[in-house]
Amino acid sequence: MQTTRPLLYLDVDGPLIPFGAGPYPPADDANPLLARIDPSLGPRLAALGCVLVWATTWMEEANEYVAPRLGLPDQPVVRWPEPSDADGRGGIHWKTPALLDHAAGRPFVWVDDEITGADRAWVAARHPGRALLHRVDPGRGLAEADLAVLRAWLGSAAGPGPDGPDLR
Repeated sequence: MQTTRPLLYLDVDGPLIPFGAGPYPPADDANPLLARIDPSLGPRLAALGCVLVWATTWMEEANEYVAPRLGLPDQPVVRWPEPSDADGRGGIHWKTPALLDHAAGRPFVWVDDEITGADRAWVAARHPGRALLHRVDPGRGLAEADLAVLRAWLGSAAGPGPDGPDLR
């Protein structure tokens, strides 16, 4: 029986702040993109039973600006390493190695709009635990269909291999 809750690495731009055409409510603060965040996602993310971790260039600002709009408390934040010449080699996203280091073998879900097959292959070859890399359409952002995929993966008792079922 698994005693450790999976980590849920969550990007902000694309998954929570969709890039597609609205309609969106009028912006009421300095960052008009924040009005694109769907506050109903907060309780649905919390209900997944994962340890939510911000995996975004927003860093601590995700706790300051995004979490309150979702009705969530502050969450842990992945600290990104300094950029290097190795970033992007082999087609993997620059976040991928840092997320594997952060996960340290724990099961995890990564929700981002820039995940590719190269990232899935890299994780499958290097991560000993369960992992689901789920790409969200940045035009629409995190939707109920995406949450259904996450719930299904999290609810699978036996669990798939390291790259998980990418049901998209």
